[in-house]
Amino acid sequence: MQTINIVWFKRDLRLHDHPPLQAAIAEGLPTLLLYCYEPSWMAAPDSDVRHWRFVRQSIADIKAQLTQRNLLFFDLVAEAGDVFDALRQRVHIKTIFSHEETGNALTFARDKSIAAFCSAHGICWQEFPSHGVQRRLYHRKAWEARFVARMSEPILPINWEAFKPYVLPEKLHTRFQQTPLHPEILREEKLMQPGGERAAWTYLNSFLENRRKQYFKNISKPEAARFSCSRISPYLTWGNLSVRQVYQATQRAMAQTGDNYNLGQFTSRLFWQSHFIQKFETECRMEFENLNRGFDSIRTEYNAAWVQTWAEGRTGFPLIDACMRCVVATGYLNFRMRAMLVSFLTHHLWQPWQAGVHHLARQFLDYEPGIHYSQFQMQSGVMGVNTIRIYNPVKQGLEQDPEGIFIRKWVPELAHLPTPFVHEPWKMTALEAAFHQFQPGETYPLPMVDLEKTHRAARDMLWAHRRAPAVLAENRRILRVHTKRKEMEERTVMGDPATQRRLQQGPRNEIIDSRDAEFTSD
Repeated sequence: MQTINIVWFKRDLRLHDHPPLQAAIAEGLPTLLLYCYEPSWMAAPDSDVRHWRFVRQSIADIKAQLTQRNLLFFDLVAEAGDVFDALRQRVHIKTIFSHEETGNALTFARDKSIAAFCSAHGICWQEFPSHGVQRRLYHRKAWEARFVARMSEPILPINWEAFKPYVLPEKLHTRFQQTPLHPEILREEKLMQPGGERAAWTYLNSFLENRRKQYFKNISKPEAARFSCSRISPYLTWGNLSVRQVYQATQRAMAQTGDNYNLGQFTSRLFWQSHFIQKFETECRMEFENLNRGFDSIRTEYNAAWVQTWAEGRTGFPLIDACMRCVVATGYLNFRMRAMLVSFLTHHLWQPWQAGVHHLARQFLDYEPGIHYSQFQMQSGVMGVNTIRIYNPVKQGLEQDPEGIFIRKWVPELAHLPTPFVHEPWKMTALEAAFHQFQPGETYPLPMVDLEKTHRAARDMLWAHRRAPAVLAENRRILRVHTKRKEMEERTVMGDPATQRRLQQGPRNEIIDSRDAEFTSD
């Protein structure tokens, strides 16, 4: 029986800076390059056709690169465990090489099943770290130093001359191609970024060379951010780029351009990207539960009609609706606008974060479970250790889209109105509405809630709850596990006077801490 190795591609759809591929080639055995479109994952509630279209495009790019070397890459519509078991009956699988994955509960369960399968059949499964995430980590001591060390490791070239391919037998190939990909996955979508390693480098290089000049100035503006932000987040999510590649390319660009400000801000987001994924890796129950269990008693009711109205972009608040329609159509939205959508759902509509978490996961082309769930909880105020942020969508529109360019683009019902009314169409008098041929409630919905009342109610409830003993006890545990700053933990929960005064004073003005500003969207 022939002995082979397998490189199992997951969220690492590239051919460079790929340690599993390098290790497989170094062993010198025939090696199968494999990706599985797993039906169970494709049917998950946080999955969307846009994700698999991006994967399909990424694989097409890999195949195009390998074709130049007369090499094959196999992508099958099947559960990975089924493919491995079928192969095991034909060949001796020595080692499966892959990257570690910090995914949702479904892929975590899949990985545990694969581990049991490998153990039962004497197969070695060798996993390599992904991003800056450190597996089996129970505190953050020295985490940052290890992150920088990993990002600074040399990127070694792939020795394709030594690669020995294993070609999947025709019968197996045919067997696992019985289920075709959905036609929407095969269709191109011009409004969304294309997948692939080469497309990723096009976006990254254009950012480092030119677009980064207005990066931090425009990072919060919904329209300008579409150009000034890097837009590499989906390429990191699906592994067309490694964080190490981006980190080192950015360091080179800083040295060449001297733009330490914009590129320094951008580099910090690479750090925080891995930081949030690390939080999820350490405590993945936050996919379903409040990280701070002290908040389990609030937001217990769910209004399906309200959530649907929010999801369809029909709330009557122009910037909210523009953002939702934009992300549904393009898969992209900058961080502040994402945070505002979550804030509106959980604070102004007072819905549990779980009610909208899958909807936005399906819309974000760069959906990264490790960031998505912790950010959803942070913006809904149920972590306990972060500042409560209740966004006013009218204020945000006036500040971040003052001329209404973004709103007019995505809410065409308002495009013909004067700028002040683009932000607050409900303030038109009957005469003004008639003059502009605008019918409130028909041309565009009336606001579904009173912002002032809902803001006050959410603020009072959350700030009162933050002082509850159960919340403070959970804060101590969260800070111990997810930060390296023992002093901060002690000050926050053991009675530091300044901290206690702030808690007693209640909410502060809305602040966006740049360390938190990352949904992988920047």
